[in-house]
Amino acid sequence: MRMLVIGAGATGGFFGGRLAQAGRDVTFLVRPRRAAQLRAAGLQIVSPHGHATVHPKLVASEDLDGLYDAILLTVKSFSLESALDDMAPAVGAGTCILPVLNGMRHMDVLIERFGKDAVVGGAAKVATTIDESGRIVQLAPFQDLAYGEMDGTRSARMQSLDLFMQGAGFDARLSTTIALEMWEKWALLATLGGVTCLMRANIGEIAAAPGGAAFLQRFFDEVVSTIAAVGVPVSEGCIAFAQNAFLAKGSTLTSSMYRDLQANQRVEADQIIGDLLSRGRKAGLSTPLLETAYAHLSVYQTRLAASR
Repeated sequence: MRMLVIGAGATGGFFGGRLAQAGRDVTFLVRPRRAAQLRAAGLQIVSPHGHATVHPKLVASEDLDGLYDAILLTVKSFSLESALDDMAPAVGAGTCILPVLNGMRHMDVLIERFGKDAVVGGAAKVATTIDESGRIVQLAPFQDLAYGEMDGTRSARMQSLDLFMQGAGFDARLSTTIALEMWEKWALLATLGGVTCLMRANIGEIAAAPGGAAFLQRFFDEVVSTIAAVGVPVSEGCIAFAQNAFLAKGSTLTSSMYRDLQANQRVEADQIIGDLLSRGRKAGLSTPLLETAYAHLSVYQTRLAASR
């Protein structure tokens, strides 16, 4: 199998780098600045599971050399449209597009551009960031990548992809319930991102504040109710996991959106909070906490854009 990874950032660089380290046929489609950095120092991973430096194959959009069997799409949601144009020359009739973006809006965009048959479901759970040297730093031990057909079938292409992913240094899973997993991930991200950005604090700090634990619970309940109305209802297991994670004393858990906000970077407010809010409104739901979080993040985005 020949795979093209779109982006060599915190997520794509991690999973793609591990695949390259394991000897898989992986090429990274990257911007010139990132390409120069990777050529000079290699793709470096700093991880509790073992550090690595690989020198992967790199390509620019204008230099794509044919079609690929699979495309791992790992860009931030606000870079999706430009990424689609960049990767289009690599997409053929048999290409499998595996996106691991946050939320669900990207699925609609991809299907509209490339057709329903080209797109499969994906959900990545990994806490990584890029440091000032361009290294990919894994912040927590979990490193899960799930993928599957949206209708739950174990297709031949998914079995081939699963063989390609196995044994590459992370937890790879062929899922027959990937749609559920994607909606559950959105429930966790919307809650985690919403509360940490609103409160400018980690989960432990919020839970310890007067009324903080109740606020966390109300926010999560609102997200879960909205998803039940507009998507796939989350499982009891997901609810139990979230309640334990969100109410854990002393937890330093934050969200990637909060970390981006703290670094004065663009945030995925529209995809993680705004899109869920919009779907809820269309369903006639009252979502005051989501509305508050989105208004707050919209002010941040407006100020950020004005400062640049």
